[in-house]
Amino acid sequence: MAWAGLAKSFAAGVTTSSGEADLVARDAAADNPVSCRAVLFATDAASFQESEVLQAEVLGSSSIVVRCADAGEMNAVAAKLEGQSTATIHADESDYGVAGRLLPTLDTKAGRILFNGWPTGVEVGYAMGARRPVPGDVRLAYDVGRGAGDRAVPPAGCLSGRAEGIAAKCDQRRKSGPALASH
Repeated sequence: MAWAGLAKSFAAGVTTSSGEADLVARDAAADNPVSCRAVLFATDAASFQESEVLQAEVLGSSSIVVRCADAGEMNAVAAKLEGQSTATIHADESDYGVAGRLLPTLDTKAGRILFNGWPTGVEVGYAMGARRPVPGDVRLAYDVGRGAGDRAVPPAGCLSGRAEGIAAKCDQRRKSGPALASH
């Protein structure tokens, strides 16, 4: 992590989450005061929706799997999320219909949507900036970094690694804006 205080904050967030979710996996401890031990939690949809602790961001290598009974419950969980830099959908062709119905909700929650991929880690700093796939078009820009909160953030315009089976649904919803990215 960038500094020891951030690592301590991460550790505190993990400790707090540990009391409200099942611990699935945890990385080995390191001897470095700025390291964080990757951790994976799991919980059910009802517990997630009722818990401000589980909904709170823990900045660092921490993830939570929220088990949902059906697509409606998954959409309800997604609607409850705060803004995110990235949302990821893991699906195969049989899931494309459900994924397509989830996209409009995620589109209002995340700056970038990945399909069957893993987001890159970023260090938030003054020099950090991420732009949508239309260079020079500030109307379509989203930013991360220390000054990002001072800028307008429109709905996601970047869906990375998308499956062609849901591409048409996305493209139909976007009457204007950039082409969806794929990599």
